[in-house]
Amino acid sequence: MKDRIQIFSDATELTKTLASELAREINNIAGSGRKLSIALSGGSTPKLLFSVLADYYSGKINWDDVHFFWGDERCVPPDDPESNYGVARKILFDKIYIPAQNIFRIIGENDPMEEAARYSSVLMNNLVLKNGLPVFDIMILGMGEDGHTASIFPGREDLFSSEELCEVATHPLSGQKRITMTGKVINNSQKIIFLVSGKNKAGILSVILSGNSSVSYPAVMVKPVLGDLYWYLDREAAGRISKI
Repeated sequence: MKDRIQIFSDATELTKTLASELAREINNIAGSGRKLSIALSGGSTPKLLFSVLADYYSGKINWDDVHFFWGDERCVPPDDPESNYGVARKILFDKIYIPAQNIFRIIGENDPMEEAARYSSVLMNNLVLKNGLPVFDIMILGMGEDGHTASIFPGREDLFSSEELCEVATHPLSGQKRITMTGKVINNSQKIIFLVSGKNKAGILSVILSGNSSVSYPAVMVKPVLGDLYWYLDREAAGRISKI
């Protein structure tokens, strides 16, 4: 499998393109009786994506046809400004009509170990299974300046390889607890989309996309077993990629 890389002039063009593609995929299943399952990410670029969806597609998508989940969440209440769910609710969900039962949030205020187990059951009970594992139609991921993805940070690649569906992670600097999906779930998705923008990520991105087998970062471990891997990059993030 070869990574599919698209480069956009800026984060706005990137998110407008992705929003249009998501709308098309959601509308394509209209009347089929199935739900499109999407795992969301936190971060600045997803925030912009939520804004575009709310501003341009609130009335152009049958949101009843979508089930939303999260690839990771900070262990904070939903009204905390750091809550990935809280951000999505404020920017997107409060501005569209979507049934409450279509939103499967990670309950950040719960005990972390208990919530990791509970959310694992949520995935098993609400998603199609292949290879005995939950399958997302679309998994949206971000990438940090340190090469982390979801809430799996460098030095804890064991969490990516875990036999569990969800794990408790700890931010290496703040010590904040987080719930994260593991590689078993991430790599079992039909389509995985990395959203990366900003020149501060250009260096690490060039290393990760270099193809060097000795490179070891959590983001490098994302290798779909069912579908394809897409990189949506703005020009600044892609500025140090030597070849594509």
